[in-house]
Amino acid sequence: MATTIDFIEYVCDQVEGTGEVRSKKMFGEYMVYIDDKPILLVCDNTVFIKILPCLDTLMAEAEKGVPYSGAKEHYVLDIDSKRLVRDVVATLLPVIPLPKPRKKKTVNKL
Repeated sequence: MATTIDFIEYVCDQVEGTGEVRSKKMFGEYMVYIDDKPILLVCDNTVFIKILPCLDTLMAEAEKGVPYSGAKEHYVLDIDSKRLVRDVVATLLPVIPLPKPRKKKTVNKL
């Protein structure tokens, strides 16, 4: 089951005020970017975050799961807990790097 538009809008509403929020559809699922950093992975109407040492205390009681086949295990974020969501985002923003810019393909002219 793919993530619904209503759910991704709800996720974006929950992180509103933590930075500039946007979502991008990727392979039928979504990545939520905050200040251009990939923070939340949303698959099957479930919000996942990377397991990182800086989150050990905040996410100690969190469920873990695999967002898609072949992926590493992630924390499952309780998106309904606005305080937890804001704390997680505030913790991740300083440590998650900006994505590297993609190289533009050049067209060979004959």
